[in-house]
Amino acid sequence: MSEQKTGRLYGVGLGPGDPALMTVRAVEIIAGADVVAYHSARHGRSIARSIAAEHIRADHVEEQLVYPVTTETTDHPGGYRGAMEEFYAEAAARLAAHLDAGRTVAVLAEGDPLFYGSYMHMHKRLADRYPTEVIPGVTSVSAAAARLGTPLVEGEEVLTILPGTLPEEELTARLAATDAAVVMKLGRTFPAVRGAFEASGRLPEARYVERATMAGERVGELADVEPGSVPYFAVAVLPSRVGAERPEPAPERGEVTVVGTGPAGPLWLTPETRGALAAADDLVGYTTYLDRVPVRPGQVRHGSDNKVESERAEFALDLARRGRRVAVVSGGDPGVFAMATAVLEVASQDVYADVPVRVLPGVTAANAAAARAGAPLGHDYATISLSDRLKPWEVIAERLRAAATADLVLALYNPGSRSRTWQVGKARDLLLEHRSPDTPVVLGRDVGGPAERVRTVRLADLDPAEVDMRTILLVGSSQTRWVRREGGRQIVWTPRRYPEG
Repeated sequence: MSEQKTGRLYGVGLGPGDPALMTVRAVEIIAGADVVAYHSARHGRSIARSIAAEHIRADHVEEQLVYPVTTETTDHPGGYRGAMEEFYAEAAARLAAHLDAGRTVAVLAEGDPLFYGSYMHMHKRLADRYPTEVIPGVTSVSAAAARLGTPLVEGEEVLTILPGTLPEEELTARLAATDAAVVMKLGRTFPAVRGAFEASGRLPEARYVERATMAGERVGELADVEPGSVPYFAVAVLPSRVGAERPEPAPERGEVTVVGTGPAGPLWLTPETRGALAAADDLVGYTTYLDRVPVRPGQVRHGSDNKVESERAEFALDLARRGRRVAVVSGGDPGVFAMATAVLEVASQDVYADVPVRVLPGVTAANAAAARAGAPLGHDYATISLSDRLKPWEVIAERLRAAATADLVLALYNPGSRSRTWQVGKARDLLLEHRSPDTPVVLGRDVGGPAERVRTVRLADLDPAEVDMRTILLVGSSQTRWVRREGGRQIVWTPRRYPEG
C-alpha cells in the first residue's frame, strides 16, 4: 500500500491592501488551493480575505483563524503570550489536518508573509513537516513610500524598520542614529512614537501614511496627526535625506553640538552622536576625525590642523550665529582633553552668549583600552595628560606623585609624540618611587582601529620607545591584579573592595 502524499503549504503575500497589487503568482496559488486560510479578530472581519475576495470560490474550503485576543486583556493562565501560543498551536493543528489529507493550503497574509505577519507562526510550526512555498508580497513600507512620492532610501543611506511597540527611549535612540526609518504598529502606540520622533529631533522630517492603497487612505505630516485618530494600519516614515530640501538657516535655530567619535570608527559612536552628525549643516574638526564621519549630501565639512582648537571653536560658533547647525567633531570623549573645553571657553565670550552649545559624550580612550585589557579601572583612578604643551612638566610631576601616593590607578593620556620623547621615562621613574616594579601597565595603541595593539608589561619594563601619541597607558595600583586565563589571554583588573587598614 503506497504512502499517502501530503498537501502543500503556501504562505501567500497579498500586498498592502489594493487587490490590484497582488502578484500574479499569488492569484495563481489561491486559484489552485483546496483550502484558503486567513486570520481575523473576534469581530470576524478579515482584511486578508477582503483583499483576496474576488479570487475565493464557493468550493474553496475556508479556515478562519480567529485570534482569541488582540489588544484587550485575557484571563488565560499564561496571560496574553500564553493565549496566543495556544491559539497558534491549535491553528497549526487545523491546517495540518488538511495537509495530512493531501489538500493544498494557502494561508493569506497582508503585505509580505514573513514581514511582521501572522503567517510566520504557521510557517515555524509546519514548514519542516510539509512541502512549503512562500509567495512574497508588497509590504506596507513600500506602499507608504510610493504614496508619499518621495525616495525612501538612497545611495549609502541606512533604512531602519521599527515596531512602535518598542519602549520610547529605545525608539528615540534608533531614530536618532539612522538615516531613514519606518515605524510600524501604531494605533495605541502613537503617542510614544511621536514622543520619540520629537525627542530625537526628527519630527519635522517625519511623515504619516494610514491604510496605504486602501479605502480611507490618509497621508500627511506626522506632527499634524491627532493621536486618537490613528489606527493600527498606519506607519510613520522618515524618508531619504538625499536631495531633501533643508530649510533656510534662521538665526534662532543655529547651534553648536560638540560630539565625540570614540577612539576609532563607527562602532564606537553613540546613537545620539550619530543623530547629531546626520542633522548638522556643517561639520568642523581636525581632518583625521572628520574622516571618520560618513559624507552626506548637503553637508559642508571644514577640516583643519590639530593645533588650532580656539580658532576652530570660534569658526564653529560664528557659523551657528548665522543660523547653521554645527557639529564640532572630536575624538574620544569631547570633554576629556578634547574640543568641548575649547568650544565652551570661546562660547563664554559675550558675543556668543546667545549661541546654544551642547556636548554629547563619547567613548574615551581610557575606557576603550580598559575594556580590551579587562577592568583595570574597576576602582578609583586618576586621569592625567603627560603633554607639557599646555601646562609645565613640574605640575604634571606633582600630580603624578600625588596620585601615586594615594595609590590610584592612572590613565595617562598624550604620553609621547615626535617632539616629546622623554616624558614617559620620567613618569615611569617617578612612579617606581611609589609602586612595585611588577605593577601592571596596559599599553593600548589605536584601540578599535586597524593597528590596534593592547598588551601589558611590568612598570619596570615600560619602554618609552614603544609609546607614541596614539597610545594610552593604564598604570595599576597596589591592588591591581594581572592574571593569565585559559587560552593564554592576560587579564588586568582592579578589585572594587580596598583592604581596610
